[in-house]
Amino acid sequence: MTRFASTRRVFFVEEPLYDADAPHVSVSETDGVLVVVPHLSPGTSDTAAMPILRRLLARVLDGYGIERPLLWFYTPMALDLADGIATSGVVFDCMDELSGFANAPASLRERERALLARANVVFTGGYSLYEAKRSLHPNVHACPSGVDLAHFSARDRSRPPDDQRNLARPRIGFSGVIDERMNLDLVRAIADMRPGWQFVMIGPVVKIDPATLPRGANLHYLGMKPYQDLPRYMAGWDVAMMPFAHNDATRYISPTKTPEYLAAGCPVVSTSIRDVVRPYGEQHLVEIADDPAGFVAAIERAMTHGRTMVARARPVITSMSWDRVHERMCAAIEAASPAAERPADVPVAALSMRRVRHAI
Repeated sequence: MTRFASTRRVFFVEEPLYDADAPHVSVSETDGVLVVVPHLSPGTSDTAAMPILRRLLARVLDGYGIERPLLWFYTPMALDLADGIATSGVVFDCMDELSGFANAPASLRERERALLARANVVFTGGYSLYEAKRSLHPNVHACPSGVDLAHFSARDRSRPPDDQRNLARPRIGFSGVIDERMNLDLVRAIADMRPGWQFVMIGPVVKIDPATLPRGANLHYLGMKPYQDLPRYMAGWDVAMMPFAHNDATRYISPTKTPEYLAAGCPVVSTSIRDVVRPYGEQHLVEIADDPAGFVAAIERAMTHGRTMVARARPVITSMSWDRVHERMCAAIEAASPAAERPADVPVAALSMRRVRHAI
């Protein structure tokens, strides 16, 4: 969205916060993107929330003099926000199969069908998801996540983070949300098998009981870190891992962290997630294993041959910049727009509501 903001106004509508005496919105700017956060009263019901959110969004559009915006949806559960808005087009950026996630709203599939019927363009966050959606809409494009190469390539070893600097080596790291997608039994087993290895886990624990996390002297949960600090952590890892489970929530994932780890110079070991096996595993850019013994052996190979793997991956990662992803998306949107409404200067309203709280 920061790249879209270089040529047009972008309003990124976040999910509501239930912290206000009276409903209102706050608008702030981040890297050229106007971030719109609705504030609702505590205890506002699901039924009451949507019409209030529609009024707040309409007020923002009117206040900024916006007519016929391009609406960009990250979740079908935000679709009702578009009622009554005349648009220049609708984009569905389908990053995950949200219906497979824990606690997904029962109406999610129905809402997705309605969004697909309205969308001009559909983007998917990976090739597996593209294969699942391409028969549902005539204009679907696979757009796997890009990577900020300059950011992750900046391996600053001179300023190791305080909470990692004193950990012994080797260090095997993970960065991301720790939720039902992670194979906790696998993490527990490999940590037990190699007590001398230090496993660094960065990210929030979401939708699972923290008490179920594997514990041990060599398991270190460091919590959520700012995006700008991630390269500093990765610079101190010997191997990066992706110990994903095989379940409904991971069936179509295309992890952004794969190119980020490789850009940071970390050899990678992953379970056999389809969009990691293809292309990374098939091109021998990432080690693949699913059982504890195999995963440990794969980490050992990565520690031995990691530099070769990372060097081989460099040309692939270099071609995956967010600038190129942005260019492809712009071309697809323009091609799908009527000639009189080519959206070069049309504002983008990106409707996030990513955690689909209160079924929104």
